[in-house]
Amino acid sequence: MLSSTPRRRTATALAGLVLAAVSAASLVSCSDSDNDGSSSSASAAVTASFSGSAPSALASLKESVKASVSALASSASAQASAWLASVSAETERANRAAKNALEDVDGKGNATADVSLTGKPRSETAGLLAVVVNITNSTDETTSYAVQVDFRDPDGKVVQTRYVGAEDLKPGAKAQPLAISTEAKEQQLTAVVAKAQRY
Repeated sequence: MLSSTPRRRTATALAGLVLAAVSAASLVSCSDSDNDGSSSSASAAVTASFSGSAPSALASLKESVKASVSALASSASAQASAWLASVSAETERANRAAKNALEDVDGKGNATADVSLTGKPRSETAGLLAVVVNITNSTDETTSYAVQVDFRDPDGKVVQTRYVGAEDLKPGAKAQPLAISTEAKEQQLTAVVAKAQRY
C-alpha cells in the first residue's frame, strides 16, 4: 500500500492548488468590485467601446459637417448672386454707352455690315424672344460698336427697342451680346438691326 500513499498525497496537493486558485479568483473579483467603482483597464476599454459617447460625438460631427456645407453653399450662392449682379451692371452700363453713342447717328450708321442677328430658341429663354447680336470688327483698328435692335410687330410697328454694344473690340474680333424683348410671349415680333455704329 506504499504506492497508494504518494498518489493520495498528489491528489490532495492538486485539490489544494485548485482550491487556492478558486480562492484567489474570488479575492480578485472582490477587490475589483470593492474598489469604489474603479475597474481594470481591460474592463474599462471594453465598456468604453459600448458607451453612448461615441455615437453622440459622431452625431455632433455630422451636424458640424452639415453646418459647414450649408455655410459654403450660402457663401457660393452669395458669390454667384454678386457675380450675376456685377455682370448685369456691366451689361447695363455697356447698353447705356451704346444708346448714348447712337443718339446723334443719322440713318443706319456706319457699321451695319458688321452686324447680324441670330435667333435663340424660346425653350432656352423662358419663352421670351431673344436674339444674339453678332458683331465682327472688320477694320484694322480696335474700335467700339453700338447697335440698336428694334422688335417690330407684323405691321412693322416698333414695339420695343434694345441697345447693345461691344467696347474696344480688336481687329477681326467678335462679340455676341443678347438683345431680349420683354414683351408678352404671345406677340409675334421680328427683330431687326435699326442702327449700328463704330465709335
